[in-house]
This record gives sequence, structure tokens and C-alpha cells, in this order.
Amino acid sequence: MIKVTIWNEFLHEKQHEEVKAVYPDGIHAALAAGLATEDFEIATATLEEPEHGLSEERLNNTDVLIWWGHMGHEKVEDAIVDRVQQRVLNGMGLIVLHSGHFSKIFKKLMGTGCDLKWREANEKERIWVVNPAHPIASGLPEYINLEREEMYGEHFDIPAPDELIFVSWFEGGEVFRSGCTFSRGQGKIFYFRPGHETFPTYYNPQILQVISNGIRWAEPSRAATPVRGNHQPLEPIAAKS
Repeated sequence: MIKVTIWNEFLHEKQHEEVKAVYPDGIHAALAAGLATEDFEIATATLEEPEHGLSEERLNNTDVLIWWGHMGHEKVEDAIVDRVQQRVLNGMGLIVLHSGHFSKIFKKLMGTGCDLKWREANEKERIWVVNPAHPIASGLPEYINLEREEMYGEHFDIPAPDELIFVSWFEGGEVFRSGCTFSRGQGKIFYFRPGHETFPTYYNPQILQVISNGIRWAEPSRAATPVRGNHQPLEPIAAKS
């Protein structure tokens, strides 16, 4: 079983009727239902829970953390961000969705501003698979069409990705690196662009397939923990005159 925690700030759904109509129980609940399989053990956490639902115990029992945030980025306590960062460095996988690009945790792990162009115009998005051999693209056609989404456009202020899996084209003409992977310490990170809160993107079976594939890709490797710091020699060192 892969232990998955889905984190969602859960503010839009409680404050905006337009969003509540799409995700009445929250984006986290929709994702939990859509990703439910016999090999995922899924828990959820939200911003207004104690410790934002991300206690030491919860994170230590998480193999892959999924992050969706937007209007509450600055409400996330720095101590919790540091805690999540350390777990990623120690091997926990992290999947950052849509407007999570501006979250404290993503910016901290990227070391850049993570800014981009954006526009809300109910326009078509076509997500092209540009790395079809990658496991995150497993089972997908050569592109995914979303009839209505928010536009994100280049330049996306991130470090050069380790791997680029998806590139989006928008009806208005922009393109965007919409599926990128990174490694930090022992952990693997996957950024996936779609998922504006007013559109039913997280009910789309192909989008859920991408996220499901991403969970399996980001699962910790279980490799031995690296040994660092001052270290005794493995072999005798001959005295030098």
C-alpha cells in the first residue's frame, strides 16, 4: 500500500458558491474518491486543522503528499513548511497541483519565484504528452483535451525540470510546461498544472490517471539512508612520514 495524504487549503469551497457547486465536499474529497484504488491508502488534510493536518505523525505515515493551494498560501505556517521540506529531502514524494506553484513549499524547494502568466477565460487546454515513455504518462493518449480551464503561460519561473512530460497549449495561443519532475534530496517532486477550482478537472479520468501514475512514480525508493558527516575510515590508513 502506498500511503497518500491529499492536502487542500479548503477555503474556496467554503467561501464561494461557484466552487462549492463543483466540489461540494472539497477538492481533497473529490481527489480522494477519484484516486481510490486497492493499492492506495488515502488520508486528507486541510489548512484549518491543527498543524494544518500535517503533524509529525501524519507526515511520517505519508509516502506521497499531494498539495493544492491558492488563496491561503501565506496562512501556511513556516514551521510546517520546513517540516514538509525535510520529509521530502528524506524521501517523501510530493505532487504539487495547479496554483500550488505559488505555495511556500514549492517555492522553497524550487528556490525561484515560480511566477507565470495567467488568465481566466473558460478556454480550451490541450495537454500534449511530450515524453510518452515516462511512467507518469502510462496509459495516456498523445494528448488530453480540457474544454474549459484557466490559462497558465510561459515564462514559468522554475529551475530547468529534470524531466518534462507534458506541455499545454491554450485556445488563446499560449503554451506552458505543465508536467515537470524534480528531485530534491531523496525525494521526488511532480508539478502538474490543471485544476482551477471552478472547473470539474479533477473528475476527468485522464487527469486522475496522471495523478495516480504520479503517485506511483513519486513513491519513496526505500533505498538506504545516506550517511553524512565526519566518518571513520573503512580501511586502515598507513602512517605517512
